Amino acid sequence: MNAASSPPDVPDAEFRVTFGDGAGGFGCRPDERVLLAMERQARTDIPVGCRGGGCGICRVQVVRGPYRTGPMSRRHITAEDAMEGYALACRLYVQGDLVLVRRPAPAASIPARVTT
Repeated sequence: MNAASSPPDVPDAEFRVTFGDGAGGFGCRPDERVLLAMERQARTDIPVGCRGGGCGICRVQVVRGPYRTGPMSRRHITAEDAMEGYALACRLYVQGDLVLVRRPAPAASIPARVTT
């Protein structure tokens, strides 16, 4: 059995995260957040922000595959968005192979960075 088809209860199981535009992809364990799996593999497929579910920078849409999410700001992912497969990659956990589409948060909902 290869890693992509291992059941999620096997600790070393790793699923494939790919993108609808055909660009790249990477492996992700079921207990690992998608954004952190991407960073662990030195990939830059998804923009990185706060890593805590509050900024909306890593907003994606899951178009295929099973997943679960952790807490996310409703400012960036409404209940309706969640029903349509939108999630923040920093709070997204794979439960099988996933296909994502990058869907940045609307500019109005991303806090401006203050520089001095």
